[in-house]
Amino acid sequence: MQSGSTTPQVPAGTARYQRELQTGIQAVRLAAQLCRSVQAGIAAPAAAQSVMVKEDRSPVTVADFGSQALICAALHQAFPDDPIMAEEDAASLALPQNGAILSAVTRQLQQVRPDASSDTIRSWIDRGRTREFRERFWSLDPIDGTKGFLRREQYAISLALIVDGRVELAILGCPNLPQSCDSSNSSEATAAPGLIFHAIRTQGAWSVPISDAEPAPAPASLPASLHVSLESAPARARFVESVEAAHSSHSDAAQLAERMHIVRPPLRMDSQAKYATVARGDAEFYLRMPTRADYREKIWDHAGGMLLVAEAGGTVTDISGKTLEFHHGPELLENRGVVASNGVLHDFILAALRR
Repeated sequence: MQSGSTTPQVPAGTARYQRELQTGIQAVRLAAQLCRSVQAGIAAPAAAQSVMVKEDRSPVTVADFGSQALICAALHQAFPDDPIMAEEDAASLALPQNGAILSAVTRQLQQVRPDASSDTIRSWIDRGRTREFRERFWSLDPIDGTKGFLRREQYAISLALIVDGRVELAILGCPNLPQSCDSSNSSEATAAPGLIFHAIRTQGAWSVPISDAEPAPAPASLPASLHVSLESAPARARFVESVEAAHSSHSDAAQLAERMHIVRPPLRMDSQAKYATVARGDAEFYLRMPTRADYREKIWDHAGGMLLVAEAGGTVTDISGKTLEFHHGPELLENRGVVASNGVLHDFILAALRR
């Protein structure tokens, strides 16, 4: 895979959202550094002080709060009028029993932002508290796949710019994703993991190693262009799904695979790294099957990955074939589940689901 420079290169005449892209990539790269630092200490005796449990019983870590604080601060500095719709809020950090978590977040952020204090960190986090639809706003999941993060497996930092209900820009940081699943290329197989994926609507999808997203004294290679798989035979397809059965119905996915005569085992990983896997052709489709009738997906879990797959030549809809709608606040209220595919197999997958 080719390495890249700080400023992603796109064809001439396609300069839309370049400032937003550069700001977002720099912020996501900085957040990835913080996440790696926190993850490295998970096995330490004091690791329990880095994790708390929210009301919905999902875990949230020092890295979730730190990542959101860094990215929200960067976006507010560059685009002070832009609202941000992010997953976390700082209310729990004000509770006395979570003082150790707040102290740990502060220590981590002060390594990259010496001006960070407990109060400013809480204010940065709460810049992501927008919950109403706006004509232009950012969607942010500071760590998508927190359980994968805790297992030292796959997680993602997902940032998207939504304008008039349409995802225009996506940045997906995947600090643990290998450079390539193709081990036949020795240089890629031995390269350090970690990629930043990015896409702008109508301008294609690209990836760059996280290490190469840092400022360099001399121009580096162009980012690598992403393209979905061209596999058209359903039986030869490979799909990717969530590790957690609570996130997506494994039994429904298994029935679908049987109907399509798929023999290859599914890839299972956490987070929107699944979208990246489809976008770069390592799998033909991703299934997010509803686990209950009343559940609706959160926009920050899909906005970044959806545009990435679409700009790589794929197709993303809900399980009934409807386009994902991003103008109903924090949830995809008019959609159920998600199917992201290479496009060639999309109608076949939807037909199999209907059966």
